[in-house]
Amino acid sequence: MFDKILIANRGEIACRIIKTARRLGIKTVAVFSDADRDALHVEMADEAVHLGPAPAAQSYLVIDKIVAACRQTGAQAVHPGYGFLSEREAFPQALEAAGIVFIGPNPRAIAAMGDKIESKKAAAAAKVSTVPGFLGIIESPDHAVRIAEEIGYPVMIKASAGGGGKGMRIAHSAAEVAEGFARARSEAASSFGDDRVFVEKFITDPRHIEIQVLGDKHGNVIYLGERECSIQRRNQKVVEEAPSPLLDEATRRKMGEQAVALAKAVHYDSAGTVEFVAGQDRSFYFLEMNTRLQVEHPVTEMVTGIDLVEEMIRIAAGEKLRFTQDDVRLNGWAIESRIYAEDPTRNFLPSTGRLITYRPPPEGGTDGATVRNDTGVTEGGEISIYYDPMIAKLVTHAATREQAIEAQAKALDAFAIDGIRHNIPFLSALMQHPRWRAGRLSTGFIAEEFPDGFKPPRPEGEVARRLVAVAAAIDHQLNERKRRISGQMRDPGFVRFDRARIVLLGQERHEVVVETIDGGAAIAFKDGTHWPVESSWRPGEPVWTGQVGGMSIAVQVRPILNGMHLAHAGASAEARVYTHREAELAALMPEKSSAGAGKQLLCPMPGLVKAIHVRPGQEVKAGEALAIVEAMKMENVLRAERDATIAKVVAKEGDSLAVDAVILEFA
Repeated sequence: MFDKILIANRGEIACRIIKTARRLGIKTVAVFSDADRDALHVEMADEAVHLGPAPAAQSYLVIDKIVAACRQTGAQAVHPGYGFLSEREAFPQALEAAGIVFIGPNPRAIAAMGDKIESKKAAAAAKVSTVPGFLGIIESPDHAVRIAEEIGYPVMIKASAGGGGKGMRIAHSAAEVAEGFARARSEAASSFGDDRVFVEKFITDPRHIEIQVLGDKHGNVIYLGERECSIQRRNQKVVEEAPSPLLDEATRRKMGEQAVALAKAVHYDSAGTVEFVAGQDRSFYFLEMNTRLQVEHPVTEMVTGIDLVEEMIRIAAGEKLRFTQDDVRLNGWAIESRIYAEDPTRNFLPSTGRLITYRPPPEGGTDGATVRNDTGVTEGGEISIYYDPMIAKLVTHAATREQAIEAQAKALDAFAIDGIRHNIPFLSALMQHPRWRAGRLSTGFIAEEFPDGFKPPRPEGEVARRLVAVAAAIDHQLNERKRRISGQMRDPGFVRFDRARIVLLGQERHEVVVETIDGGAAIAFKDGTHWPVESSWRPGEPVWTGQVGGMSIAVQVRPILNGMHLAHAGASAEARVYTHREAELAALMPEKSSAGAGKQLLCPMPGLVKAIHVRPGQEVKAGEALAIVEAMKMENVLRAERDATIAKVVAKEGDSLAVDAVILEFA
């Protein structure tokens, strides 16, 4: 076994690997760029080596710098995590030449499977069912259009060296193929240093199901069940689960055995994932093989009890697999939500900035469920423009899918983040979605269920009542606190307070009576419902946790003028609590409306201006591309919402813009 390993990565996956290495008694070396000097993975590791400037191409992607860091620290092996150099054949070759062990598959397996085009050819040779497509090199947009028209629309344009949704576009027409080809090549070049792309048929209403495989250096390969990763947006996974609600035991075995056969054909010797696109009828086609640890590996760990990072380390050290296929048992259900720094109300555009508040729910087991949070950030840390916007992976495990979803929903309600925009409101709403709960999934789920983008729903029914009760209880607590302030002109004990309250939840009016019981409160509704409310919440805390009518819940609480903003179970609203007289007066107050942005194109997120496609005086049509802004390694095309004339171009190519900065003005 190794004494010291280097983790050639950053963020949550570097922290995740360090945790397992610690448990095994292995010392760790972190590497970091200028942007990550104060990052959590640097703090957690036993040693840290500076690599260079913030851009990954000048730091995390420079093989020579990683090898030099190993020599400097005496690290005997390197774990690449995912992304960056994890699927570059040249990386393990360079390490081997330097006498350093690569904690991952051999270079030949990476060459055969890591390249999307080569993996398709290998799968076809192994008689694995593959999606129809063109596996040769595509030289031009016109060539891509010809291929697409031969295959039939829609098609998927995909980077050969891609992953994580980068360098990937779906096209339904020749025009979309031409533009998608250019964008995919550009993103592939900047993210992976390889601009090759291929085209394949896009299966409509598909599901994304993948099989986790584990192979050693002695020819043994097993599969550890499947993961359903169909909840995606922009081809990037958002929520994953294990097992899949689609598969039966026979299909699971068939997919698993096919994945093992493919892995054995290329002499695979580490953790890897064989991805399939599946039809709703349980038909499936080989998609690609990821020759690395997957982002979503925790759900497999939770249902199998197997630490995949530990097994990767043991395999790299030459050990045989410690279990056979018959030893693998799937226990319960696991759900993983990816917490991203992005604004779901602005079409999920990236968000950057400082984490003023970062307080995840407590980890561990409670009420029959287990909560796990894999993260690489801390409160006060900064979300950088240079890397992937993922903040954390929140995982819950329980006996059934329904229980795991309930645990996930509650954990999301208790996850407090301020300072940046994030997707927790969307994830919370998703957990309540009837189609998600029924397991009727496809990769088009988000586009189909949220066609106009995401807007936090208003509280209704039981959820609204819970928020009314919490708002009234918080108001009661704050009033009691005020009455204990010393030096008041009148003794609070002689002042008679009205217990009747009007709670305005958004535009909805709710009449309640607040009663004091055992130091807490009970909320009585007009229909006679009487809910005790118990909590240890203190003013200023971002999450209210407690019992409402005997139910344990968590509610996000943020102060606003004369009230509070509440969020729970995917719904959110402003709440204000008044006496009857205060409510009468509040209804007479005028509302100030904010002015619009006017005739301007504003930058929707912090980013780098890659291109300006228009000039002053030019007439543009609705849908025409105006500019391209790059953020978090993704290129975002900004289009005209209506026909207009360009009056002035404010920004220029190469500018770094803040959110809502003016790019250009319309006449």
